Amino acid sequence: MPMGALSHLRVLDLSRVLAGPWAGQILADLGAEVIKVERPGNGDDTRAWGPPFLKDADGNNTSEAAYYLSANRNKESVTIDFTRPEGQKLVRELAAKSDILIENFKVGGLAAYGLDYES
Repeated sequence: MPMGALSHLRVLDLSRVLAGPWAGQILADLGAEVIKVERPGNGDDTRAWGPPFLKDADGNNTSEAAYYLSANRNKESVTIDFTRPEGQKLVRELAAKSDILIENFKVGGLAAYGLDYES
């Protein structure tokens, strides 16, 4: 059972790059269930933002950037292609079951997918 001051909250995290993922990380650190949505194939852009990179058991760099791992710790991750109608439907379903939605797209950026505030 999750513990923490915010363990009663579910957060849907559509954010990418810097401030958005960091906001989600703080909520997750405080116990919220944070569901991070990533693009199929590539995931979050910051997965490759290194060095430094996570090391494997032999001390070699992996493809996981330390920044990505720290800004997304304590989150659950799911890949959804919300450029497609079925992905948009999944995001709406997750949003309906969430208390908080985090996104940091350019103003109006989610409107093309019917996922903006007005929609």
